[in-house]
Amino acid sequence: MSITKLLGIKYPIFQGGMAQIAVSPLVGAVSNAGGLGVIGSGGFTAERLRDEIRKAKASTDKPFAVNLMLMMNNIPELIEVIIEEGVKIVTTGAGTPAPYMQTFKENGIIVIPVVPSVKIAKKMEALGVDAIVAEGTEAGGHVGETTTMALLPQVVSAVSIPVVGAGGIADGRGVAAAFALGAQGVQVGTRFLATVECPTHENFKQAVIAADDTSTTVTGRSLGGPVRSIKNSMIAEFLKLENENASREELEKLSLGSLRKAVFEGDTEHGSVMAGQICGMCNEITTVEEMITTMFEEAQAVLQNLSKISVIGA
Repeated sequence: MSITKLLGIKYPIFQGGMAQIAVSPLVGAVSNAGGLGVIGSGGFTAERLRDEIRKAKASTDKPFAVNLMLMMNNIPELIEVIIEEGVKIVTTGAGTPAPYMQTFKENGIIVIPVVPSVKIAKKMEALGVDAIVAEGTEAGGHVGETTTMALLPQVVSAVSIPVVGAGGIADGRGVAAAFALGAQGVQVGTRFLATVECPTHENFKQAVIAADDTSTTVTGRSLGGPVRSIKNSMIAEFLKLENENASREELEKLSLGSLRKAVFEGDTEHGSVMAGQICGMCNEITTVEEMITTMFEEAQAVLQNLSKISVIGA
């Protein structure tokens, strides 16, 4: 079954479950435009998640999902809310959904983990998940080490369930490339940051638009949790401390609350502006609907043009 039929969506595009950003205004807009809006529940209490789900329901009658960061200690409570509120699609990250699979399946919930490697993709398929998002290191936020170009075709070859490509996708060419590598859809985060409906401070959006292909870097490798963000004063200091083998306590003290600073306060110099390497292609703020429609019109045109090209010499 195709990913669009499985989820009941028009366009095979997921909006990334970005913590503190992927909330009802953005989620509803994505689902209404024909994609899959995804509530990012990272840092949420059960009641905050319930509130966001109800706001999303009020803004769209189309399918949407909840992303669960499985390293959080209140996952059972969040799952209870998801079940009570009737959400039928869950994406997962930062851990294994194994302890919760029986509960998900008993309640008819579609489970789609985000994975950074072939090894983990195989483990997820063995658990009985419904599809997989293979995310390359080009993505913003928490990342693995393998690029999308290398990861995606290997995951597609390794599993028999639908695969969605993520990391470094911001236009129709990226969508077409993902399909050429065997994906049935794409997950996009960074490009959605440059939309009218994205509920971040204007400074955050402008930082993404001003960035180019070399504007991001990865911090946190020494902590075992690499994160890609746009370079700024805080990131430079973090990298300096990492290189000096600073303690976890020192590093966490520096970064505590940094995402909130950037997202809500607009402090893009001392906050964490999590975004991917594809920032250089996010050149203007558009509506979500315009972004998605244009992206898939471009993708269709690219794929049609490619069908006319012979890669074998005469």
